[in-house]
Amino acid sequence: MDSTTIPLLFGAATVTFSYLLWFYLLARKLNGPKVWPLVGSLPLLFFNRRRIHDWIAGNLRSTGAACTYQTTTIAVPFLARKQGFYTVTCHPKNIEHILRTRFDNYPKGPTWQTAFHDLLGEGIFNSDGETWLIQRKTAALEFTTRTLRQAMNRWVNRTIRTRLWVILQKASKEDIPVDLQDLLLRLTFDNICGLTFGKDPETLSPELPENPFSIAFDSATEATLQRLLYPGFLWKLKKIFGVGAEMRLKKSLEVVENYMSEALDARKETPSDDLLSRFMKKRDVDGNFFPSTVLKRIALNFVLAGRDTSSVALSWFFWLVMNNPRVEQNIVNELSSVLRETRGEDPEKWTEEPLVFDEADKLVYLKAALAETLRLYPSVPEDFKYVISDDILPDGTRVPAGSTLTYSIYSMARMKCIWGEDCMEFKPERWLSVNGDRFEPPKDGYKFVSFNGGPRTCLGKDLAYLQMKSVASAVLLRYRLSLVPGHRVEQKMSLTLFMKNGLKVFLKPRELTVSYPKIIMSA
Repeated sequence: MDSTTIPLLFGAATVTFSYLLWFYLLARKLNGPKVWPLVGSLPLLFFNRRRIHDWIAGNLRSTGAACTYQTTTIAVPFLARKQGFYTVTCHPKNIEHILRTRFDNYPKGPTWQTAFHDLLGEGIFNSDGETWLIQRKTAALEFTTRTLRQAMNRWVNRTIRTRLWVILQKASKEDIPVDLQDLLLRLTFDNICGLTFGKDPETLSPELPENPFSIAFDSATEATLQRLLYPGFLWKLKKIFGVGAEMRLKKSLEVVENYMSEALDARKETPSDDLLSRFMKKRDVDGNFFPSTVLKRIALNFVLAGRDTSSVALSWFFWLVMNNPRVEQNIVNELSSVLRETRGEDPEKWTEEPLVFDEADKLVYLKAALAETLRLYPSVPEDFKYVISDDILPDGTRVPAGSTLTYSIYSMARMKCIWGEDCMEFKPERWLSVNGDRFEPPKDGYKFVSFNGGPRTCLGKDLAYLQMKSVASAVLLRYRLSLVPGHRVEQKMSLTLFMKNGLKVFLKPRELTVSYPKIIMSA
């Protein structure tokens, strides 16, 4: 070892030690989980990784029972650019500040965008600034049209009538269980693909076939999410050398790319009412038509957003309904009441066809039950933002430029000071007017951000409710569900709140009657 090496090693060791000491002493002053030298709160993150959302909620509850301060700081070395602290909040005023008041200060950010670029490009869910704004304005015009709602209703009803009912009827007759989460994922995937680019992958066919595009899309999404778990330089090295998840991602993207190219070519030859055809007529920021590469990424963004969120929400909805007979009976009562008006007195006619959207619009209690499901089990339980410039949140928390900030949607539902002493109860009535005849969301809109908030509020919110109402009605009007004995329902730790083991249920035919009681309000 020469004479220059020793001073360099000593200098590096001194800098590293100084950083770690500074990090440890500063972290001890912050509220949040226990901090250890060198590793910060990483051991707690690791040991609670299988229940991370409940662990975060517990930490946030401990920070302020009076709703004056609900922000915690998790010490994770080198996670942020300026300091190794990861800010998490569930305070409604903080969330409004992030999503609306200082919207421009909290974009997706470079870490997220770089990780998702290969899959989503600069599509609407992976872009900021002008690129995002032009797509947002274009999509907003389309999502408000009645023709798009009608198109969604046609796709959903066809899938229910020709596929879902066929599969459920066979399972009911043969008394065999089905994985409802898997069926719902297939259903929403077929519907969103049809609505987005007019091509039906038919993954919900009675044989439940494996579809190359669906498999590749799932694989690409999972591999992309893994990028967020590691330092950027690590997954970039794996990409350069083509190993591990990066190799799987590359192969999956090739399949996705080919499928999307075929879909785009078909739309160019025969334009239709799907979203891809509509975007083909629009122009970008510079006044030019969107190029093929951008159109394909725009379409993939809508597929990603429209597939998992609704199917996951429906899975938790059916599980909650199975465990709450009063709510189930209320839903069936409301369905019976509406269909009696639109289809007459004969209960057999109520289940001949899926709901049309005018019937779905009348289902106030069902919408409340779906909203209550999304409150307790939001499809995206945590959302991440990048901090452009130093800021102070309404509760006094300082967030440094270059750091990562998370708002926990899952945690908000579990705060008594936000939703009351009964916050953990599945109680659709909290979404209804006093008379129970109108759907009334909370006056503070930032208590419930399962559909995001501010300028990025989900454009497909109404379509999502329409699809979920149609599917929920199609199942509950025909069948009573019961969980397969011994089946464990637990959360899968991912960016979307999947059920780790699926939702395996038995189905028993439901007997409908003309006479029905009124909605049974909770105490």
